[in-house]
Amino acid sequence: MGLLDSMATRVAGGATVEFRPSGTSMAPLVRSRQLVSVAPVDPEKLEIGDIVLARVAGTTYLHLVSALDRTRGRVQISNNRGRANGWTAATRVYGICVAVDGKERPTARGKIRGSFAV
Repeated sequence: MGLLDSMATRVAGGATVEFRPSGTSMAPLVRSRQLVSVAPVDPEKLEIGDIVLARVAGTTYLHLVSALDRTRGRVQISNNRGRANGWTAATRVYGICVAVDGKERPTARGKIRGSFAV
C-alpha cells in the first residue's frame, strides 16, 4: 500500500491527515514534497477546481475535480497539466485539501464532511 492509499484509508475513516506528496503533476498548486492537509469531504459540496484525494481506476490521486456529473453521482479527476485521470463515483472522493504548507485553501471551507457551511 502506497502513501496516498494509506492516507485515503485514514481520511475515509474520518481523520484529517498531513503528508508530503511527491510529483509535479499538480504544480504550481501543490509542489513536490509540500505539506498538505486533507480532511474528509462531503461529496455533494464538491466544485470544479477543488483539490481532492480520490481513487480512480485502482489508483489514488491528490488531483483536481475537473468535471461533475451530479445526475450519475460521479466526478472527473485530472491533474493540473490538463490530463484527465478519469471518472469515479463521488463516494470514492475521500478528502479535500484544506491547506498547502500551512496556507489555507478558502475554497475548501464548508465542504468538510460533518462541518456546517458558514
